[in-house]
Amino acid sequence: MKRILIIEDDKSISELQKDYLEMSGYEVVCAFDGKRGFDYINNDKFDLIILDLMLPQIDGFDILREISKTSQIPILIVSAKSDETYKIKGLNLGANDYITKPFSMGELVARVNSHIKTYEKLKNNNQERLIVAGALSIDKEDRRVYIDDNEVFLTQKEFDLLLFLAENPNRVFSKEDLFEKVWGYDALSDTTTITVHIARIREKIQPNPTCRHYIETVWGTGYRFRI
Repeated sequence: MKRILIIEDDKSISELQKDYLEMSGYEVVCAFDGKRGFDYINNDKFDLIILDLMLPQIDGFDILREISKTSQIPILIVSAKSDETYKIKGLNLGANDYITKPFSMGELVARVNSHIKTYEKLKNNNQERLIVAGALSIDKEDRRVYIDDNEVFLTQKEFDLLLFLAENPNRVFSKEDLFEKVWGYDALSDTTTITVHIARIREKIQPNPTCRHYIETVWGTGYRFRI
């Protein structure tokens, strides 16, 4: 049974989420402040985290910042903050997804299902282990990325996106295509997530702008991985 941690200070919201997720077959643990949530993360194992941003004691951004340094666990932000700056900040810090309150419980469960299934599918992929393109190496089995034998740490969704592009080289994908293929559901006209993740991947695997660009922008169309 997959385990989910909900870090949410509104008990009525967290309990409602818990009920729906448990009905869908998940084991769910709730934390009602940032400190308690951080303690759970450090002392237990979970398959996905649902994270509010405005939390007492330790806020969601601080939790996200610490998790993304060492873990690729999927993180789904659920927040009343609808301003795009909050979304961009959360995605930049390593979140896989961002849902604005209010939202339907059906949508929440669908997104949780998608993130967990995608992560498991990629972990269990039995195809050839390594993808090599110039100085870039992608170890699919261990989910690690190297530039000139120096490891580059990517968040779980950054890795998923890079791997998808690298496994489909020289093909152009629109932002909507990438959202559907990697996130597992329709883009709903929201392309900010893809833009932010592509920018973050480029920063990490292309630190020198004069070096080879692995992910190319095809203006007016989308992105492709060049080999």
